[in-house]
Amino acid sequence: MTNDALGFIGLGTMGGRMCRNLAQKSGRPVVAFDVDPARVAALGKHGVSAANSIAEVVSKADIVFMCVPGEPQVREVAFGTAGIIANVRRGQIVVDMTTATVEVNREVAAALVAKGADFADAPIARGVPAAENGTLAITVGASDTALERIRPFLACMGSEISHCGGVGTGQVMKLMNNMLVFQTVNALAEAMAIATRAGVDRSRVFEILSKGSADSYCMRKHGSHMTTGEYPDDQFPTTYSQKDLGYALSLAETVGVNAEIAKLAQRRFKEAIDRGYGKLYSPVVYKLFEPGSK
Repeated sequence: MTNDALGFIGLGTMGGRMCRNLAQKSGRPVVAFDVDPARVAALGKHGVSAANSIAEVVSKADIVFMCVPGEPQVREVAFGTAGIIANVRRGQIVVDMTTATVEVNREVAAALVAKGADFADAPIARGVPAAENGTLAITVGASDTALERIRPFLACMGSEISHCGGVGTGQVMKLMNNMLVFQTVNALAEAMAIATRAGVDRSRVFEILSKGSADSYCMRKHGSHMTTGEYPDDQFPTTYSQKDLGYALSLAETVGVNAEIAKLAQRRFKEAIDRGYGKLYSPVVYKLFEPGSK
């Protein structure tokens, strides 16, 4: 593996697609690791080389991307005994594309800087279809120097790259994006319930609303699932929505904002999870309002 290789850690629903795009578009060799070796093997046909450990990725790549489920996994990958911090070299840069917390991003950044390496938080938005197509929205918290170094590779995975400020600010904006989406999903469920109970056909509620000032991307994307009653289990699950909303509310508390609407959304998601809908896409919250629901 040459010293211009890129590394990728975490090949789940989003990360696997992102790593594939990186390998196909960057012009660089890509080496990857996941706790499930089958995920790495599946990318072999796209030119991705398999690593047997996090340490091996770090040893072979000067820029290492990671996309894991949340803060606990970020801490393990970064601070574990065989993790990134224990093996990082001076001059490397780590790009965390996980939706986690501002605090863990800044802790990882400080540990890397102490060893002469750099860090960027670059969480992603727009969901699975955008990960597949390489059209993600990426919010970046990093120095100008770090951003310019990684921008060409972020462009392999996303079509909208926003520099939000220093380390942690990319995460701040991603959490606010998700918080607004989750609040909107809950508002859509309420609107659908009220409209259908008042006599409007379920198939037409959001079609009609889309013609007025209530129209939004969220309504058309998430509302379509409430219209059909189909809630896939291969997109962003309600358990992940609940996790991210918890991160957003923790940040709100830290900065002294009483985010009551977000708290309501969190309670609704918890109820949906408690009813067994946790693996389904978050518009499933509408099932709480359907006739016969208790």
